[in-house]
Amino acid sequence: MTRLETTVERNYQSVCERISAAATRAGRSADDVKLVAVTKYAEVEWVRALVNLGVTELGENRPQQLQERAELIAGPVHWHLIGHLQRNKVRRMLPTVSLIHSVDSVRLLAEIEKQASELQLESRVLLEVNLTGEEQKHGFRADDLAAQWGDVIKARGVRIEGLMAMAAYSDNPDDARPVFKRLRELRDQLAVRSPSDMPLAQLSMGMTGDFEIAIEEGATLVRIGSALWDGL
Repeated sequence: MTRLETTVERNYQSVCERISAAATRAGRSADDVKLVAVTKYAEVEWVRALVNLGVTELGENRPQQLQERAELIAGPVHWHLIGHLQRNKVRRMLPTVSLIHSVDSVRLLAEIEKQASELQLESRVLLEVNLTGEEQKHGFRADDLAAQWGDVIKARGVRIEGLMAMAAYSDNPDDARPVFKRLRELRDQLAVRSPSDMPLAQLSMGMTGDFEIAIEEGATLVRIGSALWDGL
């Protein structure tokens, strides 16, 4: 194996072990937590090495870079858009992306619904919630999403699978716990008001600095980048 392959494999195994340990602490199965490998700062060769290890869920922040990477990286991979999506880029994005984590407004949801209908696609999405109040973060306010929920669940051609949130940056991972707990509680509240075919099973929360806390609080999708590329 090359140094690159060895380093990527070591990092991947370390992340998997940390996911498993966090799931065990929470009384959960590690199989219930999916790793989304964030490729934002990774070189294409690094990503290919990770895919060769069996990683199939890849995440990108920017729509244009996601499309470029999708053309370069072969294999049975599924692309996740985890960054902000502008309405004028929805149509180009839908055929490529497997799951959009960052639907942050009713207007964006309506545009996805419109374009998915015209393209005859069913789009899978998560609704992004801003639970920290930080102005630089996108997302619904929790009370606004709850108030608009009756309209949100009427969307057609869009499969709403759950919620996404980001905690505020902190050197102490446990500072993120209240945000992740609140997202889980909000999901549970909205699920009660949702049709039976919309269980809101997915919670996308946790990144390299706090994903273990996120798993302990119920994350089903963790978005991890730098921990996978350390030392490259």
